[in-house]
Amino acid sequence: MAIFRTWKQGAALGFFVLALLLVPTILGPRYVAIANIMLITSVVVLGLQITTGLAGQVNLGQAAFMGMGAYTAAALSSGQQWPFLVTVPLAGLVAALFGAIFGLAAVRIRGFYLALTTIAAQFIFVFAILNLPASWTGAAQGLRVETASVFGFVFNTDNRMYFLILAITAIMTVGAYGIARSRHGRAFVAVRDDDLAAGFTGVNVVRAKATAFFVGAFYAGVGGALWAYYIRFVAVDQFSLFNSVYYMGMVIVGGLGSMAGAFVGVFLIRAAQEILTSVGPSVADIFPALGSSVVFASVNIILGAAIALMLILEPRGVMHRFNILKRAFRLWPYPH
Repeated sequence: MAIFRTWKQGAALGFFVLALLLVPTILGPRYVAIANIMLITSVVVLGLQITTGLAGQVNLGQAAFMGMGAYTAAALSSGQQWPFLVTVPLAGLVAALFGAIFGLAAVRIRGFYLALTTIAAQFIFVFAILNLPASWTGAAQGLRVETASVFGFVFNTDNRMYFLILAITAIMTVGAYGIARSRHGRAFVAVRDDDLAAGFTGVNVVRAKATAFFVGAFYAGVGGALWAYYIRFVAVDQFSLFNSVYYMGMVIVGGLGSMAGAFVGVFLIRAAQEILTSVGPSVADIFPALGSSVVFASVNIILGAAIALMLILEPRGVMHRFNILKRAFRLWPYPH
């Protein structure tokens, strides 16, 4: 079976991969740092896309699962001197086990009540980090993380970390597409559409929901481990409920159920954040009466309003609109 339907798709993917590989060469250090954060965020949002977009399970605790992965990576790398290639999968596994607990809760509850339950993950995470022995988690002081190295090659610059993060993001992306096209992905979609009907057709609803949370949290844990190695310091305030809401907003903007939509949502929201943050000081200089705090607070208001507007105008996301335009282009100039 051919991987691509047409040679144009293969060529487009080739040019896209080439462009990604040339990012450190073409763009400056600041944009490479932004690209690193976008790629890490994309891994986390891919996991949320599986849990919420495919399986339909509301998850407002993704930042907590990310934090579990980050702290696991920090503790194993700095405290135990474990290698990068072992630490990252283990960080994902620890986060996945934490997420599976809420997957079992999803069997009994759904919708608004499930959202409240996943919010509890944020408070459990903060409570655990601040109350476990400081030698394990660093408590309120946080933990420093060793520099990532693979087979003796040290990733001690943003450019080097970019290629490492890009490689892992590519692996996780292939895995996400594989899950979406597998029997597990079809089971997730069946549960999302109607879990009662899915149960009658032979789908193990309990296992499907638990697996969706398990896989989604695994992605968050891997993203958290990458974050820890990139920032080289983890603290509990880096993984707040506010971040979880933004991750959900990225899924909504990109399009629920679309793996490509995860990347589109991350790019649009992060790009908007960077633009508004860059414009903020200039606005504060032009209108001193507003004050810098008001200007920077308005960034969150504008982004929140943009997400709300997206829900009103295009609740199925940017990728849904793109697919409509693509189908219309294929039919042009015929009206039907």
